[in-house]
Amino acid sequence: MNLKDCHSFNDFKILAKKKLPSPIFHYIDGAADDEITYKRNTNAFNDVDLVPNVLRGVENVDLSTTIFGKKLDVPFYCAPTALQRLFHHEGERAVGKAAQKFNTMFGVSSLSTVSVEEISSLIDTPKMFQFYFHKDRGLNDAVMDRVKAAKFDVMALTVDTITGGNRERDLRTGFTSPPKLTLSSLFSFASKPMWAINYLTKGKFELPHLQDYVGEGTSIATSIGNYFSTMLDQSMSWKDAEKLCSQWGGHFALKGIMSVEDAKRAVDIGCSGIMVSNHGGRQLDGSRSPFDQLTEIVDAVGDKIDVICEGGIQRGTHILKALSIGAKACSGGRLYLYALSGAGQAGVEKALGQYCAELERGMKLMGCKKISDLSRNNLRFRRK
Repeated sequence: MNLKDCHSFNDFKILAKKKLPSPIFHYIDGAADDEITYKRNTNAFNDVDLVPNVLRGVENVDLSTTIFGKKLDVPFYCAPTALQRLFHHEGERAVGKAAQKFNTMFGVSSLSTVSVEEISSLIDTPKMFQFYFHKDRGLNDAVMDRVKAAKFDVMALTVDTITGGNRERDLRTGFTSPPKLTLSSLFSFASKPMWAINYLTKGKFELPHLQDYVGEGTSIATSIGNYFSTMLDQSMSWKDAEKLCSQWGGHFALKGIMSVEDAKRAVDIGCSGIMVSNHGGRQLDGSRSPFDQLTEIVDAVGDKIDVICEGGIQRGTHILKALSIGAKACSGGRLYLYALSGAGQAGVEKALGQYCAELERGMKLMGCKKISDLSRNNLRFRRK
């Protein structure tokens, strides 16, 4: 399996598994507990059918959308994800350059392995920063100031990691950041020599937004679940979110909203948008999928803020279905992380290109020339 053989989400997943040591692959691929929610995130799309219209003259299709005041050429973007240089030595640099090629938004995590300053100097596509609310308020203020100075377009506060999810695959493989060799993982790392060579020779692994305040994740090996449970502030409240929104002073979003009540409160505190998300099924197993929850949230606040459907997306038709319900755009991490792991920037570009091709083909087959042509009239929900 090589990049030229990748024609779908699952192809990139197979390539990533071929390239990565087992603990790192399963960190990307795994989720919480029995992974029921993780599977449902994708399966939910299969409970809705598309109803196409014909003879609509669709030789020219416009895939553009506007979110957070920024026009994107495509209705999906690269959600922020942590630790990207563990997956490929180019990390966020590769994903950012690929996002710019398609003029879509690029999300950068608090736990990113490349600084906001470097990202800002590298690309001029719209940029989002994912903010984790730490116990150390000095750290919070310092990160906020750096992101402001780097002129990012959107601040997204993650609200669904009040404690770490039970990621059993990580427990079985011994995954940590930075990687820690154990008897059980030694063979896996040794069997992927190119990954090891790149990790050891392509620049020091670090978490530039955090390392001056905490050692965990950079110099002290820890699991992500343990990091969330020990370093993030479990007392975070709506008052804190509102204060951060005011402190940021620009487009502000909450990432991890799943209830109508919370969506309405996001509007009340001044948010520009929300990501309907369950953190890729990695937090609360048994929770609803974003797509299952999308209709009632769009109905409640879709005319007031930008609603983003995040999670489970593996096909262009999944994006079409979410947009038809009323989402302004879609996003995801795994939708590009397998491609990054398998082939760096070239892999991400091919993956994003495939989503674009699937979207354009799907729009034409649906008889739609622009995103606003999509509606719930195009959908039929299967009876259970």
